[in-house]
Amino acid sequence: MKKIPVKAVHPEQLIQDAVQLVRSYPKVPLTVDCVIFGFEENKLKILLIKSDLALYKGKYSLLGDFVRDNEELDAAAYRILKERTGMDNVFLDQVKAFGSPARHPGGRVITIAYCSLLNIQHHALKIHDNELNWVSLASLKEMAFDHKEIVDVCYQWLQKRIQEHPLGFNLLPEKFSLRELQNLYEAILGITLDRRNFRKKFASMDLLIDTNEMEQDVSHRPGKLYKFNFEKYEKSKRKWVGIDF
Repeated sequence: MKKIPVKAVHPEQLIQDAVQLVRSYPKVPLTVDCVIFGFEENKLKILLIKSDLALYKGKYSLLGDFVRDNEELDAAAYRILKERTGMDNVFLDQVKAFGSPARHPGGRVITIAYCSLLNIQHHALKIHDNELNWVSLASLKEMAFDHKEIVDVCYQWLQKRIQEHPLGFNLLPEKFSLRELQNLYEAILGITLDRRNFRKKFASMDLLIDTNEMEQDVSHRPGKLYKFNFEKYEKSKRKWVGIDF
């Protein structure tokens, strides 16, 4: 059987074909928005700026920007957070993409939401442009663009995460009372928890270390101070299977 010779394609031609193909794609801007939650004074807060667009004058906005052509999504999220706040030691989780055709007044823009939960006392803001500040989540009613929808979705993600993982302990002092622990969960879950049931749940996990110390200089009856046993949690490889309050 006679073989049909295969015509070799020059590498430069392959590159030209790839470039032409990319140029034929529809151009839709891609952005990243950082949803940064914090816990302070028994309140769940969120890091926001004031929008610089006249259409949304006076309204709060998330920390966001366009993704560069040569930039990975995760790298864009960390860059944006660094440029907007000066913080560079924050872990970000990718939560969801938002792509409603009408979400931006300038045309269709797709955004990827990244979320984090941190201790405000441990992360000082180094930049305060556009009135960057911590805002109580409970007081937030209206925002620029569809950012309130993004915040609501990320808040639901956070409520689920804190019941599946022990990340909430990073928001507390090294030594904390069960009152402080319950205040944290109530603030994030947005509900009032039964005190006895709450303590029983955490006691059954056997992951709290009694420090044999008591609270000092408090207006209420001093409570015992505990630590979370991160080492035992990691060694046991036990999954945080959830807290059914």
